[in-house]
Amino acid sequence: DLTEGDLRRELRSSFSLARTPAMSVIVMSFAYGQGIPRAADLVFDVRFLRNPHYLDALRDKTGEDAEVGAYIESDRGYADFFRRLADFLAPLLPRYRAEGKSYLTIAIGCTGGRHRSVYVAEKLGAWLAGHGYRAAIRHRELERDKILG
Repeated sequence: DLTEGDLRRELRSSFSLARTPAMSVIVMSFAYGQGIPRAADLVFDVRFLRNPHYLDALRDKTGEDAEVGAYIESDRGYADFFRRLADFLAPLLPRYRAEGKSYLTIAIGCTGGRHRSVYVAEKLGAWLAGHGYRAAIRHRELERDKILG
């Protein structure tokens, strides 16, 4: 009995398809109040980081704005969290790719889906691209805001 991954490896080897195709990684920010994205393979909660929503100067900005990023990075736990997140993902991603997964969705959630999760998703997308993955970044709540006006 072969698993799907075993069969895929056998076919690659039989037909000289030695190189595993690149895996696309979708990084999606979201608000927990709107539900965890159904397509998520991995989910990370960043509600422990300081919330820019409570500062009038940052409330109407998003995690795509430099001021919000600076505020989030000023959280004493941010750098350690991000390093640990990268350390966690680094050995997993090649294993997903080796199993023949063509894409993986990583969801990053916070309370409103506009500040912390957006910033971390952007940073994670850049980290992934720097490590040779095709990274697409989606911000579910920001996209909804644009559609709903």
